[in-house]
Amino acid sequence: MMMTRQSALLFIASALSSARPNNSNVSAFSLATTRLGSSVTSTSSTRSSSKGTSTSRNMSVLDSFFGKKEYAAPCVMGDESIMSPKAHGTSETPVQKDLRWNCDYDTADRICNFNRHYAEYAGYWTSTSFVADAKEEYAAKGEITFYDSNTGKPLFVAPRGRDLDSFLKESASHGWPSFRDEEVVWENVRCLSDGEAVSVDGTHLGHNLPDGKGNRYCINLVSVAGRPVEDDM
Repeated sequence: MMMTRQSALLFIASALSSARPNNSNVSAFSLATTRLGSSVTSTSSTRSSSKGTSTSRNMSVLDSFFGKKEYAAPCVMGDESIMSPKAHGTSETPVQKDLRWNCDYDTADRICNFNRHYAEYAGYWTSTSFVADAKEEYAAKGEITFYDSNTGKPLFVAPRGRDLDSFLKESASHGWPSFRDEEVVWENVRCLSDGEAVSVDGTHLGHNLPDGKGNRYCINLVSVAGRPVEDDM
């Protein structure tokens, strides 16, 4: 009997996961399949180079199944070499110790540097001080800047082309901070052909999950909770 597309998606997700699902991590892969009527959650920590190699192979399987994509400008595409193994997972350094909004260090370091397709749990960002602090920053500056948790480089500036309430409402509806093209600092961000959003320094950020309005970057708060580099000078 021919395998249906939904069954195939579930089969691939099962093959990618080596651990039982729990509430601490949510597979970003499940987000990509939501539109097809599937919901798959799993958890994984890739702490070694061998696991990193396994993850790359798994992503290649997904690429061959879905087909590589080229997202329209102003999205800036990158290649797989950005996420090659480095001194600390896919990055040269661990995440900053004093992350903004009381984000958890261990979760951030795992998501940013030892992971390619898993996410903080849906709604994690609302359990931090982000909403209250964002309202203060927005009132003072008219926008919020989000910095790479590893390097402190600016990655997103929001809201742009909308107000804060609209940004928070869209983010709440999807479970993760959700940015649009005009809110991305493209000097420091790239989108890979499988939809993975990354920093130019190898930080895993989240995924591009386009909707009827265009590209929508669903991003882990722990990946963009860094403090600007000038704060350390």
